[in-house]
Amino acid sequence: MTVTLQDLEPYRTIGPFDRATLPAGLLKEHRLKPGAWGQLEVLSGALRFVWDLPESGALDLVAGDEMLIPSETPHHLEIADDFSLRITFLRRREPT
Repeated sequence: MTVTLQDLEPYRTIGPFDRATLPAGLLKEHRLKPGAWGQLEVLSGALRFVWDLPESGALDLVAGDEMLIPSETPHHLEIADDFSLRITFLRRREPT
């Protein structure tokens, strides 16, 4: 089943981060915990988001770009230029 932002609710936000403050763990392969998704927002500059799966690629993101990172999917960031980003962690909405 495909998950969209409408299916999710935020529970924690980290950042903003820049070159000097980005946690080192985001630059190596990592995954979001089961049941958690991430919404990455590029606030300024540019960076590369890399999927760490066979046959997967990378996305070059620039200021204003947002992307939804699926739960448990391996990925990492690569930086070359100045940037600022924020990450919001999301979980499924409780049924009403």
